[in-house]
Amino acid sequence: MPALNRRRLGRTELMVTELGLGAMDTPTSPEGAATLAAAEDAGINFVDTARDYAGSEFLIGEHVRAQQLASQQLQSQQPGSRGGTQFLLASKTFSHNVNGSQRDVDRSIATLGVERIPLYQLHDISTPEAWAEARDEEAGALAGLKIAQFRGLIDHIGVSCHNTALLEELITSGEFDTVMLEYSAFFPETAPLIELAVEHDVGVIVMRPVGGSGRTSAMRTAIAGGYEGPLTPANLLRYVLAHPGVSVAIPGARYPSRILENVATATEAPPMTEAERAELEAEAARLY
Repeated sequence: MPALNRRRLGRTELMVTELGLGAMDTPTSPEGAATLAAAEDAGINFVDTARDYAGSEFLIGEHVRAQQLASQQLQSQQPGSRGGTQFLLASKTFSHNVNGSQRDVDRSIATLGVERIPLYQLHDISTPEAWAEARDEEAGALAGLKIAQFRGLIDHIGVSCHNTALLEELITSGEFDTVMLEYSAFFPETAPLIELAVEHDVGVIVMRPVGGSGRTSAMRTAIAGGYEGPLTPANLLRYVLAHPGVSVAIPGARYPSRILENVATATEAPPMTEAERAELEAEAARLY
């Protein structure tokens, strides 16, 4: 299978695989550990989690520690060899205050089994009130992440947001190295915001690239029932990856088979044409 393409994550200068993994639901599956292993084996190097995603950081930490142990054993047998996980980890704090965000970073470090985290994000800053709280210079969560950055615990700071009206302010604030937003054939209206992020050298992480778990389940049920239209998880992923401003798309996965399907789409499917994109948007609007 061809290697996944890598894209620059804005001014972080991190080179991330254009297909990542959103690990919120991965621990809910009995094959969660195998799913993480499949992602690593397939070459995925960007994994997104959050402090309050139940069991997610713990599962990833188990994987990281297992990879570290395997690396140590390999180096003892073959001095000079390299190993360990290739994952670039990103986590989030749900807290809006300075102490809570620092506490979450410390807990994430301990749970994930790493010395530092490449990207830590403010989660769901989707109202003016949440943004006002989080950006308070003395008491806000953003100040806490800057302290964690000064302590060498995190490298870069990002934000996730579900409010298109607020996203412009977050992107242009100069405070964030990355932004996580929803973008898909179901939700194409964020395309101009992606372009704005590119102008400001802010890396773009796309959540729900295949529509979110509810829509994805409905699509798979329809396909199993004989639906033969263009609205498929593979085409939705192609749609997102066709946007050059997207740094990484992070579909969720609970089973190794989903990882393999997504990797096959990212590496083998042809680029989506403008006509195909328009047809997919129309079908998404018609059915959902």
